[in-house]
Amino acid sequence: MNARVLICLMGLAALPFGVLAQADTTTARRPAPAGRPTVDGSNGRCLPSPLSGPFPVTEWDGAPVVGLPAEAPDYPLQKALGLAGKRFKVYGWASVGGNLSTSHDSNAPTAYNIVPNTVVLDQIILRLERQPNTVQTDHVDWGFLVDNIYGIDYRYTIAKGIFSDQLLQRNNLYGYDPTQVYAMLYLPHVAQGLLLKVGRFISPADIEAQWAPDNYLYSHSLMFAVDPYTFSGAQATIRLSPYWQIELGLHGGNDVAVWSNSAHLNGLAMFRWVSRNNANSVYAGINSIGSGEYSAGHDNLQMAVATWGHRFSPKVHTMTEGYYIWQYDAAVGGTAIDGPPRRFYPGVGEGSLQPGRSNAVGFVNYFQVQLSPKDYVSLRNDLLLDPQGNRTSYATTYTSHTLGLIHNFNSLVRIRPEVRYERAYAADATPYDNGSRRDQFMGAMDLIIRF
Repeated sequence: MNARVLICLMGLAALPFGVLAQADTTTARRPAPAGRPTVDGSNGRCLPSPLSGPFPVTEWDGAPVVGLPAEAPDYPLQKALGLAGKRFKVYGWASVGGNLSTSHDSNAPTAYNIVPNTVVLDQIILRLERQPNTVQTDHVDWGFLVDNIYGIDYRYTIAKGIFSDQLLQRNNLYGYDPTQVYAMLYLPHVAQGLLLKVGRFISPADIEAQWAPDNYLYSHSLMFAVDPYTFSGAQATIRLSPYWQIELGLHGGNDVAVWSNSAHLNGLAMFRWVSRNNANSVYAGINSIGSGEYSAGHDNLQMAVATWGHRFSPKVHTMTEGYYIWQYDAAVGGTAIDGPPRRFYPGVGEGSLQPGRSNAVGFVNYFQVQLSPKDYVSLRNDLLLDPQGNRTSYATTYTSHTLGLIHNFNSLVRIRPEVRYERAYAADATPYDNGSRRDQFMGAMDLIIRF
């Protein structure tokens, strides 16, 4: 099966299908005037960006956008290396965070800031990239992107078969992961532009992102903690108009290398639509579809997902996401970590196998209000239903509620303090603090520095 997966992915790479992961940038673009139906050139071939000011993103829902300027600014490392103005970019960021929690040993099933009452290096990222120019339409262009992460966040990006013994065999708190390594090819004369991406890339279709600067808040929703993180394969974005684009792809399954004994061939099909004034956006489809067979101690998540963005005004907007995840004959708790138990994560070994379909349903809403050119508040409410315990080891329903204040000192330095409360509702479910609590209250903050 693994050889067939690899052959299929290599074959797809030869087809004119691809996608561009939008480069993160702090360059604010002006919002679209209400009712404006046309492109004016200020945002490439795309509508004027719907979001601006202190928010971490300027475009809706994290979807890649063909025709959008994607080149990152010249950050300090780029300038120090004498590469200012070059298309080849070298830059990164570091995120250091801490929390005060009512839990003593572990904050799980909360993800990322898993260790309670301490300060940690969440992630330090070094990115190397060359982005294709998809604004122009007269010539083929190419690019690549390589993301390297070190920190505790590697636990959530690691893929089986790619330095994965750090987590799956040793259960280390800190580790390294080459989370994204892919090549890109831009073909301007297919529809209104097509981008081919081949390699390892972050799973599409989430409001939240693995990378700290791209998130509204420091912490993550419960539903984001248990869905796919990365795929390896080929993915395509095809622009049909300024309002419509589609994505097609093949990959080897969530969070596995295509040569792993847990790889399965999966397809991907998504669409993105924005309204004529860019005040609404829908990004929806099938993130992963295949056999759905759990194998060799690893998940093979199938996922249907949709996100909706709405701008009330230039200073107020909301983002909402819902998904349905399923797989077959899977273990309670999902992918097994076989390393030694740790205080922050003692639940090692494979859980009991459950015949038939295991599923999960998630919803999350983000509501943002800009307070000043450098500040905004974000309110997040999310719901996770895990009826078989496949995603969290506990068969229960969860809610979490988070309020954060985000302050940008400048384009390079940001802090994100927040407060959060979460709860499990089944009478016999105590998932927090290693099986001792039904709920958890936390205050947390991180510091992000770009370089």
